[in-house]
Amino acid sequence: MKVVKFGGSSLANAEQFEKVGNIVRADKDRRFVVPSAPGKRNSKDTKVTDMLYECYGLAEADSDFGGVFQAIKERYQEIIDGLSLELSLEKEFQVIEEHFREKAGSDYAASRGEYLNGIIMAHYLGYEFIDAAEVIRFSENGEFDAETTNRILEKRLDRTSYAVIPGFYGAKKDGKVKTFSRGGSDVTGSIIARAVQADAYENWTDVSGFLIADPRIIYKPERIEMITYKELRELSYMGASVLHEDAIFPVRKEGIPINIRNTNMPEDEGTWIVGSTCQKSKYTITGIAGKKGFCSVILEKDMMNAEIGFGRKVLQAFEDNDISFEHMPSGIDTMTILVHQDEFVHKEQSVVSAIHRLAGPDHIEIEADLALIAVVGRSMKSSRGTAGRIFSALAHANVNVKMIDQGSSELNIIIGVKNEDFEVAIKAIYDIFVLARI
Repeated sequence: MKVVKFGGSSLANAEQFEKVGNIVRADKDRRFVVPSAPGKRNSKDTKVTDMLYECYGLAEADSDFGGVFQAIKERYQEIIDGLSLELSLEKEFQVIEEHFREKAGSDYAASRGEYLNGIIMAHYLGYEFIDAAEVIRFSENGEFDAETTNRILEKRLDRTSYAVIPGFYGAKKDGKVKTFSRGGSDVTGSIIARAVQADAYENWTDVSGFLIADPRIIYKPERIEMITYKELRELSYMGASVLHEDAIFPVRKEGIPINIRNTNMPEDEGTWIVGSTCQKSKYTITGIAGKKGFCSVILEKDMMNAEIGFGRKVLQAFEDNDISFEHMPSGIDTMTILVHQDEFVHKEQSVVSAIHRLAGPDHIEIEADLALIAVVGRSMKSSRGTAGRIFSALAHANVNVKMIDQGSSELNIIIGVKNEDFEVAIKAIYDIFVLARI
């Protein structure tokens, strides 16, 4: 049994719908389908979700939203006509228009993209349509209620052979629609996969899985064939985004693998995301990801290591100023706190004053415009000299390493470099492990 989720680019027009239909019908095990709202048909186009936000914004301001609303209706009618379906959404649009005028909320407005696409998809496939508001439950304070949702879904889908359940939204107990964050259709698919104890959760998008590095930096990087949940979390945290990171947890709990596939190239195997595996990576590393825009706060104090509570006092200064830290490498008499520069820059003197008051360091130094690069791989712990190869490659590329941090799991090595060295550093690391096949 498989749960299949299709992203907005996979459902942007009738031609894409036909590709999706062929994919679903090609495997009778693809029993539960989770559609997103129609995405962009081309680079200059607008996603339907964005159109709905714009439309509701006008309605909320008591402005005329008829023009945008008509454009949304035409997007769906274009898909219906292109598929030659005998289907009218007029009654649905009448209800939506009424709710807009009654100011039903931006979550309700945004969710209608998936809702309407789900109706079309169910009609096109001949599957049952199940409104996500009936089966995905949020608490009164807006938190996703995983266990209640799972009970409702188990009961509802136990008597259902084939169904379409729209992604991205659910509802509170009183029926008020609530959405996940953007990209939340990934989460819906994962929740349903858990409820039906699926053998696999296929997530269909416009790329053939995860790539070892950012294709904007590396020309045609290699695809990752298999990645563990832990590796994926490390890469996603550092900016590698193909899958909504919250989508991992429901299936990880049940040991259900995720398969990232390409709607436009269905013959590609894509990337498998698994709990654990005995299969070694093709290369020593699994992936490289990174972010710019950090700064480091470097503290020095003699005998710091012998002072009980020193680290807590330092971090108290950041907490009091509502600043979270990313990494905290330390030495015997030094400690470095890595923070997001845009969060820190307006509060830096307040933080520095608090550190002096609470911890009494001998010296504080701040360095801005840093980038962090994570080199991730389950094979690194069994490969000698991985760190040596990384730093040799960076030295050869004339990149100065400002910080090194390696977790005890030996799953990743995080390197700090200057912002201007970010792309050069990623290319150097990719070259030494992938192109040189070391």
